[in-house]
Amino acid sequence: MDHAPSVSDTTERQVYSVSQLNREVRQLLLQSLPQIWLEGELSNVARPASGHLYFLLKDEQAQVRGVMFSRANRSLPFQPRDGMHVLVRASVSLYEPRGQYQLTVEHMEEAGVGILQRRYEALKRKLSEEGLFDSEHKQALPRFPRTLCVVTSATGAAIRDILSVLARRFPPLTVRIYAIPVQGEASAAAVVDAIQTINQDRHGDVIILARGGGSIEDLWSFNEEAVARAIFTSQLPVVTGIGHEVDFTIADFVADLRAPTPSAAAELVVPHSGEILEALSQLRESMSYLVHTAAANLHQTLDWMKQRLEHLHPRQTVQRNMQLLVELARRAENATKLEHSYQDNGLISLQARLGRLSPELQINKSRVRLTHLHTQLNHLLCIKKEQAEHELEALARALETASPHATLNRGYSIVTLEKSGRVLHDAAEAVLDERIQVQLAKGRFSARVE
Repeated sequence: MDHAPSVSDTTERQVYSVSQLNREVRQLLLQSLPQIWLEGELSNVARPASGHLYFLLKDEQAQVRGVMFSRANRSLPFQPRDGMHVLVRASVSLYEPRGQYQLTVEHMEEAGVGILQRRYEALKRKLSEEGLFDSEHKQALPRFPRTLCVVTSATGAAIRDILSVLARRFPPLTVRIYAIPVQGEASAAAVVDAIQTINQDRHGDVIILARGGGSIEDLWSFNEEAVARAIFTSQLPVVTGIGHEVDFTIADFVADLRAPTPSAAAELVVPHSGEILEALSQLRESMSYLVHTAAANLHQTLDWMKQRLEHLHPRQTVQRNMQLLVELARRAENATKLEHSYQDNGLISLQARLGRLSPELQINKSRVRLTHLHTQLNHLLCIKKEQAEHELEALARALETASPHATLNRGYSIVTLEKSGRVLHDAAEAVLDERIQVQLAKGRFSARVE
């Protein structure tokens, strides 16, 4: 039968307080949903003096409260407002005082741009890992292209800027324009078709893919994977000039060369005709200089050969030989005189040397040296004797100091066992009633250990 619970039944149950319940639910939410991404529309946006951002995030069927603390929202690149579609990264928690669950937002971005940016980064990472951006695949541009293929809008500012630059820099160039829509759903397919058509027909030497600036949505056709792979497989080099200098698309990374603007792309593709003419003028001057230099060198060589031919004429040879005979006769006469002079000087030198080698002179020198050596020997013997005496005295003093008798004279004694004669070094070695001998400086005596 049913009956009312007793007091004992109530004590066996675990009873929560409301704050305990909210605290445990908050912990469960944080553990099961640490951080998630949500997309929705902002509503009731408020930013009080604290700097925190409070709002509702909703879709067509539900809403949830959210808070973004000031430390997190301080670096937002936009001002959140009602009706804005956003993407947030948040942890799911519970506001304990009210028992109401909410989002604690750490990051917020506009949803449309954020999705495109993530697609852009994912495709960029994928193509980079496949090697489509590697420099080893980049083709060199022809130095003097004959035909340029421009893939862009037929009515935009990009084509006007490109044609203006080409007309100014390189008028002889043939330009083929492949008109395409540069944004919208059909744009990417049109870009791919134009690049493939140009490669199949071989109508040009290089391709420029260009359009003016715009938002990430406007430039999105050039971030499509199909466009990137069409550029990569193109047999003709592709130069991109898309958007402004700060805009980077996937097509720019795959292209053989990226220019910051369409005009810059045109400048990179063709040389300047004025610079070519100036270079030709410099080449003409260089060739003229080289021709004149070569002619002058030939004239100099001809003059040298003419002088050499005159130098080898028989008349010149006879004159040189006669001059040589006169010179040789003069040298022979001088050599004879010099030889006589050498002989006279040699005789004088031999006489002086004979005087220096006289036996009497050598004996006198030896006698003087012997006397000097005898004096030195006596002096060294005296010094050595004094050193030996000093050393002997030092050794005697050291021996006396180390002598056992000297130690005994200072009051020490030597104790030995009477039976074995062994010297005692430690009192623990003596046995009770054992006889010992004590040696003093003067005499010895027997004793018994007590």
